[in-house]
Amino acid sequence: MDNQIKKLGSVHWKTDEVAKMAVVAALYVVVTVFLAPFSFGQVQLRVAEMFNFLALYNKRYVWSVTIGCAIANIASPNGILDVLIGSVCTFFVLVICRKICASFTDMRIKIAICAVLFAFSMFTVAGQLTILYKMPFWINWGYIAIGELLSMTIGGIIMYTIGQKIDLTK
Repeated sequence: MDNQIKKLGSVHWKTDEVAKMAVVAALYVVVTVFLAPFSFGQVQLRVAEMFNFLALYNKRYVWSVTIGCAIANIASPNGILDVLIGSVCTFFVLVICRKICASFTDMRIKIAICAVLFAFSMFTVAGQLTILYKMPFWINWGYIAIGELLSMTIGGIIMYTIGQKIDLTK
């Protein structure tokens, strides 16, 4: 069964790859929901964002982090809007990160680029808060971007350290 190939869309993944993707998606959900008071709102420190860096190691994690984000955002006070916008934004930013970082070999540079891109992308969350709660866009974006940059910086250090000990490309 381990060598059996599963087809999802136009991509073929082995059973062990699907299992790894499921574990990452589940970890994203569990960490986000467990730390819900810090994961949602105007000031966020979403620790699970560290899993975004896995997409730099292997493209399959673009899907698992996106799915994990979508499921975790079901717990968001912003409801379906956060599920849709958050997961779509996560998907596109992960794809952009992979494209931009493809020409770099130093993982530290890739992590720094990814952290900045995700912090910048928080205008989508700021837009949600502005629409839903009539809060000033620029203030929202500032708070959310700083929280994201902090989450990604801490997560980047953790994932880089793990990547030095474990081959995350497999």
